Amino acid sequence: MTAGHHRRVPLAVTIAVLTALTVLTGCERGASSGGGPSSTGPAKSGCPAALGRAETAVRQAEQNRPAVNGPTSGPRAASGKSIVYVAQTMTNPGVAGAAKGVAEAAKAIGWKVRVIDGQGTPAGIQAAFSQAIALRPSGIVIGGFDPKLTSQQVAKANAEHLPLIGWHAVDSPGPSKDPELFSNITTRVQDVARISADWIITHSHGNAGVVIFTDASIPFARTKSELIKKQLATCPGLRLLAEENIPISDTSSRTPQEVSSLLSRFGDTWTHSVAINDVYFADAAPALRAARKKGAGAPYNIGAGDGDPSAFQRINSKQFQAATVPEPFAQQGWQILDEFNRAFHGRPASGYVAPVHIATAVNSRGATTWDPPGYRAAYLKIWGRWFRPVPGGRAAGPPPSRRS
Repeated sequence: MTAGHHRRVPLAVTIAVLTALTVLTGCERGASSGGGPSSTGPAKSGCPAALGRAETAVRQAEQNRPAVNGPTSGPRAASGKSIVYVAQTMTNPGVAGAAKGVAEAAKAIGWKVRVIDGQGTPAGIQAAFSQAIALRPSGIVIGGFDPKLTSQQVAKANAEHLPLIGWHAVDSPGPSKDPELFSNITTRVQDVARISADWIITHSHGNAGVVIFTDASIPFARTKSELIKKQLATCPGLRLLAEENIPISDTSSRTPQEVSSLLSRFGDTWTHSVAINDVYFADAAPALRAARKKGAGAPYNIGAGDGDPSAFQRINSKQFQAATVPEPFAQQGWQILDEFNRAFHGRPASGYVAPVHIATAVNSRGATTWDPPGYRAAYLKIWGRWFRPVPGGRAAGPPPSRRS
């Protein structure tokens, strides 16, 4: 169980009234939804059944070795292949992290990789994709953008039988028929939402006042926040104080003001927060600091997605973020190359989905990204490549020859 401060509030009124107070509903009201703080708190016992389940899930997710191993078999490495990674924008740490993993894996497997930056605009992404097709590569990565933005380019690539593999391109992991992708590499949004809510249940021992930060303009983000609410509702000791709807593009301008308002409205009853992306806590920190909140104290914040280096830095320095549910960017880059290799051999996609992980100051040990152990050696073994461990866990080339 993750260490944390446990709020104890006296038992009040009947269970029926308590249940009514703790129903997690969301009524739109400007930028936020949810009721105000209640004068009656949750029962001291919290939610024993939900707490026990959540503790088990969190304990497993906090392990530094994935609970589920990756692929152990597959075709040997094809030769002479070239991959183009079309990036939504290389200023996005997740997009850049996956691209770095692709480049590292390509070096190990002996392929060529080129990254084309879409600069974060529809026109730029479309131009980058068109350029990628013109290069006539063996395969193209859709790096972090909705393929609907490039429907014409996707159709052309499909017509030319160019394998397309997405990274966070569609909601679900695995093969996609519409758009036609050999596979999409991402964690399951259901798992990320569930474990972030379970962390709050565990950390608070089933007694918390929770704020959710989301972007309702993005269907994927809206789905994630709804799933988080559903999981929080399994513990009657938790109260949803507010659901802040702040577009990710506006976080820097709007989050500080909204956080100040939340502190004024809820005071110390606001004990925990969960956001669909870590960026909200980067922008919340100044307002929390101005309110003389302690970086290692309440509200305890967990990011339900990404796990970029700045999130790890806040977590490791205990500055207004306690945990994140990070994506294993480099591992996903290696998986992208392995999926391409399967496509080139006419094999089906691996079906592998990385298990969710929770990073805290205790288990990250100063790291600035989630990089699970073991996958490099496993992929190189599948591909028939040499592996020598070197500092940092990277794969090195074949050992030197020992001629006498």
